[in-house]
Amino acid sequence: MRRSTLLLGCVGFALAAQASAQDTAPPPPLKLTGSVTLVSDYRFRGLTQTDGSPAVQGTLNLNHSSGLYVGTFVSNIDGTGTTPALAGYGQTEIDLYGGYTHSFHGATFDGGLLYYYYPGGLKGQNTDYFEPYASLGYTIGPIAAKVGANYAWGGQKGLDFTAGKDDDIYVYGEASIAVPRTPVTLKGHVGHTAGSLGLDNPSLADDNYWDWSANAEAVGGPIKVGVTYVDTDITEANRFARRLGRGSTVFGYVGVSF
Repeated sequence: MRRSTLLLGCVGFALAAQASAQDTAPPPPLKLTGSVTLVSDYRFRGLTQTDGSPAVQGTLNLNHSSGLYVGTFVSNIDGTGTTPALAGYGQTEIDLYGGYTHSFHGATFDGGLLYYYYPGGLKGQNTDYFEPYASLGYTIGPIAAKVGANYAWGGQKGLDFTAGKDDDIYVYGEASIAVPRTPVTLKGHVGHTAGSLGLDNPSLADDNYWDWSANAEAVGGPIKVGVTYVDTDITEANRFARRLGRGSTVFGYVGVSF
């Protein structure tokens, strides 16, 4: 930005400020962003989606200056049957979403609607469903915290696993801290699933479980690398959780954003 000096006086200062304002273009109302990430294991709410194998994931977001946005997330999954909860779901997951976000006095609200789409699922098998979501975060300096919930209402064919209502709710909380003078951020997460997506213990009468994770991520320019420890309270009797990718593990990832 141009700056006037005392020798130029008030007139010079005004002319310089006017020229600077003309040279500064307003930000565009629409912004397209995205990323591509390689993960050594795709975990969704503590559960593997790839039978413990790697996944390539991509995101694409279109954001409006008003706070409205739409986007998509794509990942390979394992629908061959070795990942039991995804048997018959095919090899691809596509999430479509749209919502609104707004920041005020250090707090950020985010809410919208997700649609889980499995294009390669077996013919006649119902897999897809909608899930509204909302979260509220707050940041003070290098420390951030967030609480949120996702709710999938009952009656959707993709959640029709029992004779009951088959709705599902996921609530979570997380906190992070940016390590001073480093590119590293540390984050902790805990979540609880209850309902049709919580049927991951041996008994169908048990439709809820907890998951938690600890993550360290370093970002340099468009590149990010990270490592995550994740676990659940799904039973380990006879190594049940670990054999089915529902127990503790450590996975890494590397990604690039644009």
